[in-house]
Amino acid sequence: MAMSLNRAQLIGNLTRDPEMKQIPGGQVVTTFSIATNFTWTDQQGQKQEKPEFHNIVAWRKLAEICGQYLKKGGKVFIEGRIQTRNWEAEDGSKKYRTEIIADNMIMLDGKKGEMLTQGMQAEHAGLNKESVPTAMPPADIEAPVTSSKGAQEGEISVDDLPF
Repeated sequence: MAMSLNRAQLIGNLTRDPEMKQIPGGQVVTTFSIATNFTWTDQQGQKQEKPEFHNIVAWRKLAEICGQYLKKGGKVFIEGRIQTRNWEAEDGSKKYRTEIIADNMIMLDGKKGEMLTQGMQAEHAGLNKESVPTAMPPADIEAPVTSSKGAQEGEISVDDLPF
């Protein structure tokens, strides 16, 4: 049996407000990007920093939550899988885009910077935690928010994507 793992965990700041769209068929998709910083000390002892930008895609209920609560500059934890799409541009050239398909999001800039700790109880739905996208809302929201993917992988064609 061949084993494989495709898991990405990022903590960074949104570089723009999320963009929420509804694709034909009714599903909601939200896209945004976050920046992470790679820091090192060079041979002269100077601290160096290089930002890396990550394209994030959220679907369904998680997309709605991201679109509603996330804002440019906000700090967020994103967990998901890495996916590269390709398509042919109008000029005939082949284009590629690597994205993180989010299935977990935690807002990290709550009051006084503490990590928000409201429930991410995917288990209560009787579903495997790995297959359930979850999000932690801001502290002023009372109910824990969870959602299941609903549709199976592969149901959404790249052609359906609005971007």
